[in-house]
Amino acid sequence: MKYLAALGCIFYSIISVAQTDSLVLNNNDVIVGEVKSMDRGVVVIETDYSDSDFKIEWEKIKRIKTSERYLIMLSDGRRVSGYFMSAPDGSISIRDIEGGTYVVKPEEIVYINNLDDGFLSRLYANIDFGYSLTKANNQNQTTLNSRVGYIQDYWSVDFYYNALLSRQDSTPDIRRNDAGAGFRYYLPSDWFLSADITFLANTEQAIDLRTNSKIGVGNYFIRSNHAYWGASVGAASIRERFAESSGAADRNSWEAFIGTELNLYDIGDLNLFTNVIVYPSITESGRLRTDFRFDAKYDDLFLDDLYIRAGITVNYDNQPAVAGNETDYVFTTGIGWKW
Repeated sequence: MKYLAALGCIFYSIISVAQTDSLVLNNNDVIVGEVKSMDRGVVVIETDYSDSDFKIEWEKIKRIKTSERYLIMLSDGRRVSGYFMSAPDGSISIRDIEGGTYVVKPEEIVYINNLDDGFLSRLYANIDFGYSLTKANNQNQTTLNSRVGYIQDYWSVDFYYNALLSRQDSTPDIRRNDAGAGFRYYLPSDWFLSADITFLANTEQAIDLRTNSKIGVGNYFIRSNHAYWGASVGAASIRERFAESSGAADRNSWEAFIGTELNLYDIGDLNLFTNVIVYPSITESGRLRTDFRFDAKYDDLFLDDLYIRAGITVNYDNQPAVAGNETDYVFTTGIGWKW
């Protein structure tokens, strides 16, 4: 028994050294491990006694103790690189790497990411596929949606690529491909600067290639563990090349833009996202374009990090290359994986 007790003490000491983070839940359960992240109100903690990471709602944690360095985002827009733990009164004490100290309420923390895990800890990605087949006319449709991004203390960058191919007997193929890259530089009080470039090819509107380069400034009005809502304004340079069959001349123009997006993610495992951008033309009289997107995603299927998604994208142009094709819309569904 003495030997078993000694071995138990040694084993416990090894765990304590390797995993020094701990969570005390509202029901007084204790989880010891390594806190990886907290995003959209859910904490991810890795432990030695489970093959899968634990996911716990931030609001169900009474106290937290961490030992490594994190990127911490607050609801007022502040971004802190440092260390944090619960104070005796239930607040959170944050010490940044420059020696400053902040005391905040738990609900003021909206994002945490472990920085001691290196490059991969700052990376995020998701990809999903969809396929449908209809016997009539041998119609089939394939879709792909993907995104990868990287977040730093005061900036972030992401890339995306989406594709749709629809085939049917005795009719031309329908293709739609859009891709883009975006950069954000974060300022105090939830302001940010943005630079984006997007590419669109769309057979429905006879667009061989539309290149949209834009710069702007925006603000998050709401950023919490339940939702975020933001808006941005700016200017865009548009270069458009149309299919020869349309008979339309290529266009180069300037547009203003105003956009807003809303993300709701405190609905169980359901995540709702909507985005709308309006482009009034500066150099083409009376032209107005609008891009709209809505996605519903259900997380945490039978395997961790799997999800199902359904979404609709609508593009409107009151001066299209082909008269009568002012509006194009795509509805997609798929199953995917996120990291």
